Amino acid sequence: MMRLTSSAFSDREKIPIRFTCDGADISPPLAWSDTPIDARSFAIVCVDPDAPSGDWYHWAIYDIPGDMTHLPEHYPPDGHVPSQALNDFGKKGYGGPCPPHGHGTHHYHFKLFALNVEHLPLPAAPRCRDVGNMARGLAIATADLIGIYSR
Repeated sequence: MMRLTSSAFSDREKIPIRFTCDGADISPPLAWSDTPIDARSFAIVCVDPDAPSGDWYHWAIYDIPGDMTHLPEHYPPDGHVPSQALNDFGKKGYGGPCPPHGHGTHHYHFKLFALNVEHLPLPAAPRCRDVGNMARGLAIATADLIGIYSR
Protein backbone atom coordinates (compact mmCIF):
# COMPACT_ATOMS: atom_id res chain seq x y z
CA MET A 1 0.00 0.00 0.00
CA MET A 2 1.40 3.39 -1.06
CA ARG A 3 2.34 5.77 1.77
CA LEU A 4 2.71 9.56 1.97
CA THR A 5 4.63 11.00 4.93
CA SER A 6 6.27 14.21 6.12
CA SER A 7 9.22 14.64 8.43
CA ALA A 8 7.54 17.86 9.67
CA PHE A 9 4.33 16.32 11.05
CA SER A 10 2.67 12.94 11.45
CA ASP A 11 -0.70 11.87 10.10
CA ARG A 12 -3.56 13.61 11.94
CA GLU A 13 -1.09 15.77 13.89
CA LYS A 14 -0.71 19.57 13.98
CA ILE A 15 1.04 21.20 11.04
CA PRO A 16 3.91 23.35 12.37
CA ILE A 17 3.36 27.12 12.13
CA ARG A 18 6.24 27.59 9.64
CA PHE A 19 4.12 25.81 6.99
CA THR A 20 1.07 28.08 7.56
CA CYS A 21 0.07 31.68 6.82
CA ASP A 22 1.01 32.48 10.43
CA GLY A 23 4.63 31.48 9.72
CA ALA A 24 6.84 31.34 6.63
CA ASP A 25 3.99 29.84 4.52
CA ILE A 26 6.32 27.34 2.85
CA SER A 27 5.49 23.85 1.65
CA PRO A 28 6.33 20.97 4.00
CA PRO A 29 8.74 18.19 3.03
CA LEU A 30 6.89 15.16 1.67
CA ALA A 31 8.04 11.63 0.88
CA TRP A 32 6.27 8.63 -0.59
CA SER A 33 6.99 4.92 -0.64
CA ASP A 34 5.56 1.55 -1.71
CA THR A 35 4.45 3.04 -5.03
CA PRO A 36 3.16 0.93 -7.90
CA ILE A 37 5.94 -0.22 -10.21
CA ASP A 38 3.97 0.99 -13.23
CA ALA A 39 3.45 4.57 -11.95
CA ARG A 40 4.59 6.92 -14.70
CA SER A 41 4.10 10.14 -12.69
CA PHE A 42 2.63 11.51 -9.47
CA ALA A 43 0.47 14.43 -8.42
CA ILE A 44 -0.14 15.85 -4.95
CA VAL A 45 -3.16 17.95 -4.02
CA CYS A 46 -3.78 19.63 -0.65
CA VAL A 47 -7.36 20.56 0.20
CA ASP A 48 -9.18 21.79 3.32
CA PRO A 49 -12.74 20.37 3.37
CA ASP A 50 -13.50 22.30 6.59
CA ALA A 51 -13.33 25.76 4.98
CA PRO A 52 -16.51 27.85 5.45
CA SER A 53 -17.18 27.90 1.68
CA GLY A 54 -16.45 24.20 1.16
CA ASP A 55 -13.33 22.57 -0.26
CA TRP A 56 -10.46 25.08 -0.29
CA TYR A 57 -7.48 24.07 -2.44
CA HIS A 58 -4.09 25.01 -1.00
CA TRP A 59 -1.74 23.28 -3.44
CA ALA A 60 -1.44 21.03 -6.44
CA ILE A 61 1.86 19.86 -7.86
CA TYR A 62 1.76 17.54 -10.84
CA ASP A 63 3.79 15.80 -13.54
CA ILE A 64 6.13 14.63 -10.78
CA PRO A 65 8.45 12.11 -12.51
CA GLY A 66 7.74 8.46 -11.73
CA ASP A 67 11.22 7.96 -10.27
CA MET A 68 10.88 10.76 -7.68
CA THR A 69 10.19 9.73 -4.09
CA HIS A 70 10.09 13.05 -2.24
CA LEU A 71 9.71 16.82 -2.40
CA PRO A 72 11.94 19.02 -0.25
CA GLU A 73 10.64 21.66 2.12
CA HIS A 74 9.90 25.06 0.53
CA TYR A 75 9.43 23.84 -3.02
CA PRO A 76 9.60 26.97 -5.21
CA PRO A 77 6.44 27.82 -7.19
CA ASP A 78 8.05 28.84 -10.49
CA GLY A 79 10.58 27.65 -13.01
CA HIS A 80 10.77 24.05 -11.95
CA VAL A 81 9.42 20.71 -13.03
CA PRO A 82 7.13 19.42 -11.62
CA SER A 83 4.51 22.06 -12.37
CA GLN A 84 2.24 23.69 -9.83
CA ALA A 85 -1.31 24.94 -10.21
CA LEU A 86 -3.17 28.06 -9.07
CA ASN A 87 -4.49 27.62 -5.54
CA ASP A 88 -7.69 29.13 -4.16
CA PHE A 89 -5.69 32.11 -2.85
CA GLY A 90 -5.11 32.93 -6.55
CA LYS A 91 -1.38 32.15 -6.40
CA LYS A 92 0.70 29.54 -8.16
CA GLY A 93 2.24 27.04 -5.75
CA TYR A 94 1.68 26.33 -2.09
CA GLY A 95 -0.57 28.40 0.14
CA GLY A 96 -0.46 27.12 3.71
CA PRO A 97 -3.23 26.57 6.22
CA CYS A 98 -4.95 29.83 7.12
CA PRO A 99 -8.34 29.03 8.66
CA PRO A 100 -10.52 31.83 9.99
CA HIS A 101 -9.76 32.75 13.60
CA GLY A 102 -12.02 30.85 15.99
CA HIS A 103 -13.31 28.48 13.28
CA GLY A 104 -12.03 25.37 15.03
CA THR A 105 -9.69 22.69 13.82
CA HIS A 106 -9.31 22.27 10.08
CA HIS A 107 -8.07 19.09 8.40
CA TYR A 108 -5.62 19.51 5.52
CA HIS A 109 -5.69 16.51 3.21
CA PHE A 110 -2.46 15.99 1.28
CA LYS A 111 -3.39 13.39 -1.33
CA LEU A 112 -0.80 11.60 -3.46
CA PHE A 113 -1.91 10.15 -6.79
CA ALA A 114 0.18 7.55 -8.64
CA LEU A 115 -0.72 8.04 -12.29
CA ASN A 116 -0.63 5.92 -15.42
CA VAL A 117 0.49 8.87 -17.59
CA GLU A 118 3.69 10.95 -17.65
CA HIS A 119 1.84 14.26 -18.05
CA LEU A 120 -1.67 15.28 -17.08
CA PRO A 121 -3.57 16.68 -20.07
CA LEU A 122 -4.30 20.05 -18.48
CA PRO A 123 -4.73 23.54 -19.96
CA ALA A 124 -2.12 26.22 -19.33
CA ALA A 125 -2.32 27.62 -15.78
CA PRO A 126 -4.70 25.02 -14.34
CA ARG A 127 -6.37 25.45 -10.97
CA CYS A 128 -5.68 22.99 -8.15
CA ARG A 129 -9.17 21.52 -8.34
CA ASP A 130 -8.60 20.78 -12.06
CA VAL A 131 -5.45 18.85 -11.18
CA GLY A 132 -7.31 16.93 -8.48
CA ASN A 133 -10.20 16.04 -10.76
CA MET A 134 -7.93 14.90 -13.59
CA ALA A 135 -5.61 12.95 -11.27
CA ARG A 136 -8.52 11.11 -9.63
CA GLY A 137 -9.56 9.77 -13.02
CA LEU A 138 -6.07 8.55 -13.94
CA ALA A 139 -4.92 7.27 -10.54
CA ILE A 140 -3.70 3.70 -10.16
CA ALA A 141 -3.08 4.21 -6.43
CA THR A 142 -3.58 6.94 -3.81
CA ALA A 143 -2.26 7.78 -0.36
CA ASP A 144 -3.32 10.40 2.18
CA LEU A 145 -1.59 12.44 4.84
CA ILE A 146 -3.83 14.61 6.98
CA GLY A 147 -2.49 17.52 9.00
CA ILE A 148 -4.54 19.68 11.34
CA TYR A 149 -4.39 23.36 12.17
CA SER A 150 -6.48 25.96 13.99
CA ARG A 151 -6.13 29.64 14.87
